[in-house]
Amino acid sequence: MMSGIIKLRIINLTGAIFFIAYGLVIKAYPIAFVNGVICIVDFYYLYDIFKVREYFKILEVGKDSDLLNYFLDFHDKEIKNYVPSFTFSSSDNKTVFFILRNSIPAGLIYTHRRNDNSLFIELDFVIPGYRDLKIGKYVYKNIFRKTQASKLFSYPGNAKHESYLRKMGFEKTELDGNPAYCLKSE
Repeated sequence: MMSGIIKLRIINLTGAIFFIAYGLVIKAYPIAFVNGVICIVDFYYLYDIFKVREYFKILEVGKDSDLLNYFLDFHDKEIKNYVPSFTFSSSDNKTVFFILRNSIPAGLIYTHRRNDNSLFIELDFVIPGYRDLKIGKYVYKNIFRKTQASKLFSYPGNAKHESYLRKMGFEKTELDGNPAYCLKSE
């Protein structure tokens, strides 16, 4: 039921360590052995998550792209869960970026340019299985160069999205009279 794979692996690893200790204390060696195997598997995948070289790319796509329409339709329910007010519009001042992770369209950034050379992020969505903050760190490190924007703004959406924005370095502010978050270029 957890959406973050890193948290899942860490919690599973912690539980397995406790069960190893429990199995050894009560001399139930099969319990200790099985949980030792679980620890090895969790260590392997955590190592893989943190040490394996991955390749990212920000790819601008047209607002009439078949892939974009399919992606939005397929993930509609989950997108509404994170950003309930989101609606897609193909107006001229809007830009859509797929975030490719090892050539997989793992995320989507949907923005519009404001008159003050800033971008408002209407949607920052990453598919399950890729929600380990690596995409967000890559995007927010490189999006200023890609778009030449001076600031990025986003509304919080819900508590999880607000927490994510803070982890990415956004600071609480106000935009057009509404609570928002802002990230300034370095």
